[in-house]
Amino acid sequence: MVAIDPQQLGLEFGSGAVVGGLIGFTAKKVAKIVAVIIGLELALFKFLESREILIVDWTRLTAGIVETATAAASETPPSWVMTILSTLSISAGFTGGFLLGFRKG
Repeated sequence: MVAIDPQQLGLEFGSGAVVGGLIGFTAKKVAKIVAVIIGLELALFKFLESREILIVDWTRLTAGIVETATAAASETPPSWVMTILSTLSISAGFTGGFLLGFRKG
């Protein structure tokens, strides 16, 4: 039989929430920076292409993204039921904290 310690459960949930909040806040900031960099890069490509300095194969550029998404979706996940059950308290806290940090970021 599994003994559940409420104090340990609360500690895991709380620490997961704090770490998740920090990572969520940071992830949103990093995502914004990356989006700006990629947007500027694509705008620069378009500008250089309009000046006939550079030739960009747009279909080839986006094909890698589509192929990567398809490959990631087709992989079969390993046995995850026991992993989820063993890390449920810290995962729930992390997820809640991450969403809160991402929203506030």
